[in-house]
Amino acid sequence: MKYLHSMVRVRDLDASLRFYCEGLGLREVRRKEEPEGKYTLVFLAASDSPAAEIELTWNWGSQEDYGSARNFGHLAFRVDDIYVTCARLRAMGYTICRPPRDGHMAFVRSPDLISIELLQDGHLPPQEPWVSMPNTGSW
Repeated sequence: MKYLHSMVRVRDLDASLRFYCEGLGLREVRRKEEPEGKYTLVFLAASDSPAAEIELTWNWGSQEDYGSARNFGHLAFRVDDIYVTCARLRAMGYTICRPPRDGHMAFVRSPDLISIELLQDGHLPPQEPWVSMPNTGSW
């Protein structure tokens, strides 16, 4: 058996690509547009894990309520520097729901409310402003 991908439905493809590509550093590996089915599939991967993909599915013109996305669980990514990653996401306007107070783990939500777990490769010493930052919302 071979793991292929996880799929998440997105409301705004451009906003989601900004989050996953600019914010998290994933790259688009392929795209499929289906005018007859009125949807677009975009496959993303991390540079060091090209076989493990995320499929973003955008249904054109859909008004479907995807809810709070708590039923999905989360996606997890190992990062080289959790503080740099969280600072970049925060500067882009994303809320760090569970700050990396311990220098190891943080949670942020995508524009479609998918919970994203960030795990430090190893451990970094705790540092401000993260140590004093409270949790925000749910993840």
